Amino acid sequence: MEQSQQQQQLRSVLVTGGAGFIGTHTVLQLLKEGFLVTIIDNLDNSVPEAVDRVRLLAGPKLSLNLRFFIGDLRNNEDLEKVFSDTKYDAVIHFAGLKAVGESVAKPSLYYNNNLIGTINLYEHMAKYGCKKVVFSSSATVYGQPEKIPCVEDFEPRAMNPYGRTKLYLEEIARDIQKADPEWRIILLRYFNPVGAHESGQIGEDPIGIPNNLMPYIQQVAVGRLPELNVYGYDYPTKDGSAIRDYIHVMDLADGHIAALQKLFTTEDIGCVAYNLGTGYGTSVLEMVAAFEKASGKKIPVKLCPRRSGDATAVFASTERAKKELGWSAKYGVEEMCRDQWKWASTNPYGYRPQS
Repeated sequence: MEQSQQQQQLRSVLVTGGAGFIGTHTVLQLLKEGFLVTIIDNLDNSVPEAVDRVRLLAGPKLSLNLRFFIGDLRNNEDLEKVFSDTKYDAVIHFAGLKAVGESVAKPSLYYNNNLIGTINLYEHMAKYGCKKVVFSSSATVYGQPEKIPCVEDFEPRAMNPYGRTKLYLEEIARDIQKADPEWRIILLRYFNPVGAHESGQIGEDPIGIPNNLMPYIQQVAVGRLPELNVYGYDYPTKDGSAIRDYIHVMDLADGHIAALQKLFTTEDIGCVAYNLGTGYGTSVLEMVAAFEKASGKKIPVKLCPRRSGDATAVFASTERAKKELGWSAKYGVEEMCRDQWKWASTNPYGYRPQS
């Protein structure tokens, strides 16, 4: 009885894509902050074991506040099941395909999954009176900006289908909020999430050949791949490799908590975008060197031509998030590589047994 009364007082959050890399780390932080959490995930690029690990890290008491549905946002029956079961105070929307290269090769797949799934989600939120959402956007909406750091009011110019899905979804969010001012929407533009939980128990575990730098490096470090392909060695940068703003996934998770608190406390927030990054750029080859130092492993590198749709240098202006959300990144490249290596060395085959 005491448990159910206590649960009634806690805020309830639906996390779409909550079994994924950023999702699991955010769900863990939400549980620790005292939220009731429901995950919906279609396991397209994640596994149930990741959610089991979150429960273990949360502990027996807090893990009672976590529920997990396997379902797809494009399937109305799946959404109906999740929304008719619980009244949610807010949604954190991670679910979506996210590989730039794959999106160039399969644009219709990305438009179908990312746009239709999100539109369905908004329709069910409206139907069930849940009008607060933190949306997982991306720095790819900036494309190759004319100047850096990227400020939130820059005109977006996404360079690939993945980035365009995020850009279109930001526009859809603005239109929905304009049509019905009861909506409160925060768009979080992530830069490059890396690292892992300090326990080494949860981390990034992509299916197939990784599309992002750090999981690729870690797979080379543990012997799963022979060498790291570095795409682009003739960029106009100090070492010829592209520059990105890498952010520790735990900083990113805390950014979602800050955004949620903002939604709950600010009535007239409307629909607003915030960058989540560190505010400084690190080149691909600098990141390789930092990982070599953290792991004590030599990473063989193969220099490859630039990929279509990749920008030279992108990093964030973080002033707005600092001022309005009271959030800023705490971890640097050293900690990112340390925690990434802890995860990789503890789980060389990710969540799956060695095959």
